[in-house]
Amino acid sequence: MFNVLLHNDNFTTMEFVIEVLITVFHHDEPTAFRIMLQVHNEGLGVAGVYPFEIAESKAAKVMRLAREQEFPLLCSVEEA
Repeated sequence: MFNVLLHNDNFTTMEFVIEVLITVFHHDEPTAFRIMLQVHNEGLGVAGVYPFEIAESKAAKVMRLAREQEFPLLCSVEEA
């Protein structure tokens, strides 16, 4: 299994991160808010844990959505 990680930056809005956590990772709003705060306060947060192919696909989707909105949000995958 692999963690999909969101990395903090100084430009991506908290609202966009919450939106990604709800739409891409299917978290409810309170969970998305908690993960967003972890990313904001600790610099890194686990958006979800998936098999490798799904984790890679979700990370790529997050990066594509971020670039479409001109945000530098970084999403990476690491072994759980």
